Amino acid sequence: MTRVPAAEAPTGAALRDSPAVAAALARIKPEVRAQQAYTLTAPAAARKLDQNESPFDAPDGVKDAVLTAARAAPWNRYPPYTPGDLLERIARRHGWTPDGVLVGNGSNELIQATLAVTVGQGTPVVTPVPTFTLYGLLAAVYGGRQVGVPLTPAFEFDVAALIRAVRDTRAPVVVVNSPNNPTGTALPEGAAERLLAETEAIVVLDEAYQDFGGPTAIPLLARAPRLVVLRTFSKAMSLAGLRFGYALAHPAVAAEIVKAKLPYNVSRLTLAAAHAALDAAPLLEERTRAVRESRDLLSQRLRAIPGLLAFPSAANFVLVRCLARPGTEVFHRLASEHGIVVRDVSRGGPGLENCLRITAGTHEDVDAVAAALAAILG
Repeated sequence: MTRVPAAEAPTGAALRDSPAVAAALARIKPEVRAQQAYTLTAPAAARKLDQNESPFDAPDGVKDAVLTAARAAPWNRYPPYTPGDLLERIARRHGWTPDGVLVGNGSNELIQATLAVTVGQGTPVVTPVPTFTLYGLLAAVYGGRQVGVPLTPAFEFDVAALIRAVRDTRAPVVVVNSPNNPTGTALPEGAAERLLAETEAIVVLDEAYQDFGGPTAIPLLARAPRLVVLRTFSKAMSLAGLRFGYALAHPAVAAEIVKAKLPYNVSRLTLAAAHAALDAAPLLEERTRAVRESRDLLSQRLRAIPGLLAFPSAANFVLVRCLARPGTEVFHRLASEHGIVVRDVSRGGPGLENCLRITAGTHEDVDAVAAALAAILG
């Protein structure tokens, strides 16, 4: 490996402003340079309620199974190119077919692969807004453009407006996060059927939070070849640190999406963790029920605080609007004065001004954040 002597390494302005750097950046697509990277900058805090993670670590039995499998696995060999046994287990779980299941490093990787095979130069990608910022970022990276359809003032989906936007732009794909991040909104019953019946687009339903509430579109798969459903083990299954997600689609569509998926994309360790989590499904589902209870308690406590507007949520978090003080101020005071970090989403899209997103943690977390917000808001 060639090493650059420390004395010769460029620093400071030379890294940013040299003609050589400008020439290099000129080769980057302008659509990409115009985007902000997906980032998370959070202050250190004792209570971490900013990333919608499970408050419960993976069970010891899951960890033991993963460590045993890791020890026995040949680390010098690639993981299975097609993890058939895991695909079969996921397919059985949802009453689907294994050749219609794709696995990835979190569901985000499968969002990326799905957009890679549907989006080209100038392609419109219809999404609600505000929503998960990765959709618009990836659309731009692939040369497309996000067509945002505003949620209602109460952050409900305007299904009719989504359908009009798809028709008007002739968009080949519409991406809907349900429940939606960061609002917690779930699509109403029958909305997925309408999107499929009244448009000709591929309908991507990102159900990363569906374990916590809202209808699922999975029963539609058998009669909807244009439907792609995304799921993750990061939230309800306590595996955010190991990154596992999957997509369900018609086998013919899955065969196209897989072309954009990197080979050997899921490590042996993560595959073992997915198996172990499925083995522990009853315990993890019990914990999911506990998170739903915490979310409902959090909503109740937040609604009782003057100067705060809490929106209904079907996810494992609650969105609030700060009415008495700027949201960013409240965000910083929660961290600095009370050791609680939440997510400041006030710049995350239309209607989110002065809004914070608060993950539903344990009941102790709920008590702490409610008391802190009451103190800050007076």
